[in-house]
Amino acid sequence: MKQRILFFLFFGTTILSAQPERWQQRVDYNMNIDMDAARHQYHGTMRLAYTNNSPDTLDKVFFHQYFNAFQPNSMMDVRSRTIEDPDRRVLDRILKLKPEEQGYIKVNTLKHNGKGVRFMSNETILEVTLSEPILPGSTTVFEMEWDAQVPLQVRRSGRDNREGVAYSMSQWYPKLCEYDYQGWHANPYIAREFYGVWGDFDVKISIDKNYVVAAGGYLQNPQETGYGYEDPTQPLRRPEGDKLLWHFKTPNVHDFCWAADPEYTQVVHKAEDGTTIRFFWQKGKGYDEQWQKLPAIMDRARTHMNKHFGKYPYQEYYFIQGGDGGMEYPLATLMNGKTSLNSLVGTAVHEQLHSWYQMILGTNESLYAWMDEGFTSFAEDIVMNELAREGFLPGQAAEENPHEGVYRAYQQLASSGKEEPLTTHADHFNCNYAYSVAAYVKGDVFLSQLEYIIGKDAFAKGLLRYFDTWKFKHPNANDCVRVFEKQSGLELDWYKEDFVNSIKTVDYAIDTVYENDKNTYVSIQRKGLMAMPLDIVVTYSNDDQEIFYAPLESMRGEKAPESNTKRTLLPDHRWVDPGFTFEIPCKLKKIAKIEIDPSHRMADQDWEDNLWKK
Repeated sequence: MKQRILFFLFFGTTILSAQPERWQQRVDYNMNIDMDAARHQYHGTMRLAYTNNSPDTLDKVFFHQYFNAFQPNSMMDVRSRTIEDPDRRVLDRILKLKPEEQGYIKVNTLKHNGKGVRFMSNETILEVTLSEPILPGSTTVFEMEWDAQVPLQVRRSGRDNREGVAYSMSQWYPKLCEYDYQGWHANPYIAREFYGVWGDFDVKISIDKNYVVAAGGYLQNPQETGYGYEDPTQPLRRPEGDKLLWHFKTPNVHDFCWAADPEYTQVVHKAEDGTTIRFFWQKGKGYDEQWQKLPAIMDRARTHMNKHFGKYPYQEYYFIQGGDGGMEYPLATLMNGKTSLNSLVGTAVHEQLHSWYQMILGTNESLYAWMDEGFTSFAEDIVMNELAREGFLPGQAAEENPHEGVYRAYQQLASSGKEEPLTTHADHFNCNYAYSVAAYVKGDVFLSQLEYIIGKDAFAKGLLRYFDTWKFKHPNANDCVRVFEKQSGLELDWYKEDFVNSIKTVDYAIDTVYENDKNTYVSIQRKGLMAMPLDIVVTYSNDDQEIFYAPLESMRGEKAPESNTKRTLLPDHRWVDPGFTFEIPCKLKKIAKIEIDPSHRMADQDWEDNLWKK
């Protein structure tokens, strides 16, 4: 027996110590692009240094070829034409693209450490078989040449969009797929978001000299381009020759976007936090006034972002008219130009907040869209509400709970019969409605309801701790929850299991209120399948209030008080219990009303039966 125990201890220790810590791959892109604007095509060369920080030996690699989605009968095209509620911006537009309007990326040559390798294009994924494996801890070099055609803009990327912007260049280059602790993520481009490898980008773009280029990076040659980047009031100086070379560098990001248009104008704003914010739009189209008001507003918005969510770590940020909604990228967003001021601000705030929830906290958006779009929407609610409170949004008033409308949208999804768990892959939702509300709305509710569970102070500190712990990394759902567990001292795995991994809903009701000679008794009924801690607020006839706080046994503790209101701690209740009863030590005639969570931060499916009035 003793020998067996010793063997187990030794063997078990060996197994545990062999488990690798979380690691991240690393890239260093060096690209040269020669643009033929007359034909909407370009030739690209790339030198990519790839560091394998994983414990695995890699004998294959994969690249994204996003532009190939814009061809008839691509997966994006078929999905758009067969899903029950297609995106109205797409519909059957891809199917109708003419050959000169379609997009493609065609890799001509690919070398690995100076030697040619076998590769095969499978729609939007380039599959590469290596003759020389990439060993753990080694850095290897890929060299590639490719030709591409920019599609007529259908969604996000492309040329000549509805607002007349010449080029919105996102998802435009062969991008190495991410390899992490779950393996390769060579997901085809169908509709949704992205996932990339952290690294540095050095990009040179040669394009006809009448174009102004804006990009998510630091321009290295403002004098050579002849464009007064630091002093946009200076006139453009047209150098000799047909083309200009624009050279950008961007450190420690996982993507790179750019845009180009002959009519771009620029406003440069020095923000309160010391960074430079640049605004590019087509001047003289009827919306100059809105764009000229945007810099001061976004500077103030940035101040709120830094305070609540962590300090923006880069030197610059670009707001670029791209002409197709808003889409986020490192150091930049592409967004509509022609819209009202409040709508323009709303898009700008949302997309810049993606710098926190995706560009710095780089979740896999395909697997955890709710941690990207949902957390961004939550932050947007807060920042927009502060801007309204400070008078930056004409006609828009601040709200006591800026998330309350989001709860109603979630309640509609939960009762629609179309809800799917947040663990569903972003491209695999049965309908766009279910994806959109899950990602943007339920993800928003996840954070707002988490504040209710752990308390305002622990939550506010937890947001900043999440940023500091996981910035420039790829956090997953458990990583996020663990941060808030450590901050609050409470167990939260039950919350993730019920609210993220399932479609169980919260629904409590005040069932009966009755009294005896001395006390009043309140019976609480759990109608939904998901159990929650409860703040039950009693308002007395003299307007005094008292909180009867009922912790959930699964939490292994209770949240700290959020206010100076008297709080009475009730015994824990369990998730298996269909309800519980508690007593109020006073006669019923002294009670005006009893309400479960009057803050409406708990995602109860029916708020009406949460209130009892005398």
